[in-house]
Amino acid sequence: MASSATAEILVADDERSIRWVLREALTADGHHVREATTGTEALAALGSGEVDLAFLDIRMPEVSGLDVVTRAQEAGCSATLVIMTAQTTMANAVEAMKRGAYDYLTKPFDLDVVRLLVTRALETRRLSSRVDTLRVELKKRVEVGVDLIGRSPPMQAIYKLLGRVAKNDATVLIEGESGTGKELIAKAVHYHSPRWEGPFVAINCSAIPRDLLESELFGYERGAFTGAVERRAGKFEQASGGTLFLDEIGDMPLELQAKLLRVLQEREFQRVGGRDSLRADMRVVAATNQNLAEAVREGRFREDLYFRLNVVPIHVPPLRERVGDIPELIEYFIDKINRDLGTDKTDISADAEAMLVQYPWPGNVRELENALIRASVIAPERTLMPSDFALSAARPIKSARPDSMSDVVRERAQAQFDALGGRDPIDLYANLLGEFERPLLEVALERTGGNQVRAAQILGINRNTLRKKLLQLGLNARHRRV
Repeated sequence: MASSATAEILVADDERSIRWVLREALTADGHHVREATTGTEALAALGSGEVDLAFLDIRMPEVSGLDVVTRAQEAGCSATLVIMTAQTTMANAVEAMKRGAYDYLTKPFDLDVVRLLVTRALETRRLSSRVDTLRVELKKRVEVGVDLIGRSPPMQAIYKLLGRVAKNDATVLIEGESGTGKELIAKAVHYHSPRWEGPFVAINCSAIPRDLLESELFGYERGAFTGAVERRAGKFEQASGGTLFLDEIGDMPLELQAKLLRVLQEREFQRVGGRDSLRADMRVVAATNQNLAEAVREGRFREDLYFRLNVVPIHVPPLRERVGDIPELIEYFIDKINRDLGTDKTDISADAEAMLVQYPWPGNVRELENALIRASVIAPERTLMPSDFALSAARPIKSARPDSMSDVVRERAQAQFDALGGRDPIDLYANLLGEFERPLLEVALERTGGNQVRAAQILGINRNTLRKKLLQLGLNARHRRV
């Protein structure tokens, strides 16, 4: 919609003098005016979707102004409609408003009254459009809150961190395996921040060819390169006032990393082929499934950019590390699939749920959703059964008999090597210790009802050491402190 200074206004009247007077006055005020001499022409103009405000004479050839209002309303026309009439009867005024007209103008009219009416109508239209936008954005915020599923300690720690970082513009780096929901976390940061009314613009740095990524990010001027026939805004401009989400940031070429660093430092950038510096008014949230610290050591990622991005790190755990969330995720996805695909699944059998809980989910939450979509589509009954899933071909399901501790440690250590494609992992000891330390402390606290003194005695560690570890792991909020 055009602003009040550049509105598209239709004047529909079979009297040439009326059209001329309004055109001259409104054009002088900076508006663009189009004319119609019949109701049919007025309907055609309104049907274009380009008109912001229309003045419609109540008596016109072919279709009256009142009927134009009715038909335009039925067609979903968004223009603000004003009836013009020389018959100042109450019946005309009431009928015009009943049919959906914004106001009516009595002939002969004072041009100052016309200008005031235009200003008021366009301001009302702007506010109405703003309310509609806020409704859409509010719906997105609610949906983001719903889509973040999980009550496990790792997810609770993420929720608390989101509550802290959403209040400011600090740069956020989200790390986690593919399919863990990193973009959902980024949207949660945006829609719970003061910038939530602005745009959320996402770009996947690994999905765009290297030679096109720069122009996608920064935009370009006409003639900057072959095929640049017009100026184009990049993601930084599109995200102005909002949030720019740089997904798979680890795949950004080194030469572009230097330019991104400058944007983060100077808060300004230039379009490709341009000379003017543009203000970068957006928050940056980046995500990666790589180990950026290792990429820095290998020279694949700039150290200075890494520190600029890693202001607030958020680690999204893989699904195998929060298996307690799987039943809740299953229930959520079944409801979502029923809504989206029109399926009618109401439940999942206990055996099928146990099978899904035991499965290691290398593709994480995304793989779980896809498995449930397939099962919901092919299942003959309303309850999902183990036979409706095809998981064993992808990766064997864990045995019902628990492995020995040494086997579990060996398997988890080997998985860390496998995940890096043969490269040596970093901090393997600390990583594995962290995996086993959390459940060990959880079990001790659960068995003691949250009594930290007894839990420390069972574990054979000092009570202050236990408190420190609980704080580090984000477990102290879940259990009663003594």
